[in-house]
Amino acid sequence: MRGGDVRSGELFSYVDLEDRVRSDHPLRTIRQIVNDALVLLEREFAALYSPIGRPSIPPEKLLRAMLLQAFYSIRSERLLMERLEYDLLFRWFVGIGIDDAAWNHSVFSKNRDRLLEGDLAAKFLRAILSQPKIKRLLSTDHFSVDGTLIEAWASMKSFKPKDGSGEPPADSGGRNVETDFHGEKRSNETHASTTDPDARLYRKGKGKEAKLCFMGHGLMENRHGLLVDACLTEASGHAERVAALHMVEPRADRPRAITLGADKAYDTQDFVNELRSMRVTPHVAQNAKGRRSAIDGRMTRHSGYGVSLRIRKRIEEAFGWIKIVAGQEKTKLRGRDRVGWAFTFAAAAYNLVRLPKLMTVQ
Repeated sequence: MRGGDVRSGELFSYVDLEDRVRSDHPLRTIRQIVNDALVLLEREFAALYSPIGRPSIPPEKLLRAMLLQAFYSIRSERLLMERLEYDLLFRWFVGIGIDDAAWNHSVFSKNRDRLLEGDLAAKFLRAILSQPKIKRLLSTDHFSVDGTLIEAWASMKSFKPKDGSGEPPADSGGRNVETDFHGEKRSNETHASTTDPDARLYRKGKGKEAKLCFMGHGLMENRHGLLVDACLTEASGHAERVAALHMVEPRADRPRAITLGADKAYDTQDFVNELRSMRVTPHVAQNAKGRRSAIDGRMTRHSGYGVSLRIRKRIEEAFGWIKIVAGQEKTKLRGRDRVGWAFTFAAAAYNLVRLPKLMTVQ
């Protein structure tokens, strides 16, 4: 029998949100991991808020909503609040009732900024990885490192001389004037962005355009390709190697030596010597084009060296997800600390996407 085209729904609903989400939905496992991590951050949350005054948006709900923004590639807080208004799955994951109103997007952004002031993204990443059911998935002996460019939220027109000589005349026709950069020598020593002074003009390689950007860094364990550390620095030629040493040093303080895989950009004598002084075996790809590599035959003859070079490429999968899915290819924040917070938080979101399947296999 054909059903009727009834346009109005029931006035009341007696179905719990928990029943609206199927039992095998991946977000169920993710939500449990997130909730366990948020319990570990209770003291850090308490330090960010005053004991008096009107209640704000709970930080736990803020972080859950920001995770959904990364998972589903939602480009703005305004669209996130719109999705939260009608999507029952989103309401269930964040932890708001079916009759509760979604927050105003500007209120959400202001409350989010309080979390950006603390080092909560890195603590959140560590809280996820410290859980026993996840810790057993991680390798403690073999790691890989790499860096990627994060384009700054600043126009090339904002890259002006530091002495103020690049200001347009008063009758130039507005702030977005026609500009010709050809023949003009510009560098980070003489110029800076007026929009984001922390951004640096940098290009990844020969033949590629220079952009105002930051450099994000990730440390991956080689067993399952999960990111165990992430940070963001100014873009420079030596930033990748400095960040790699900073991230691997806490893991080198153990009786047994560990390995670190990296691409050709890390093949310098200073970097290799620093790793060896920390008892870290440098599985770095050889860069012998027009120069002498710091990695000789004593290292390349081992079978583990080739395995590390093959597995280290998986870190590009993490960077691809962070930049394309989580929307960090061109950041919407300004300042190195704020951009770094978002990059590290996106790294935690990447791990969460991977964990449900990994935990099922194990």
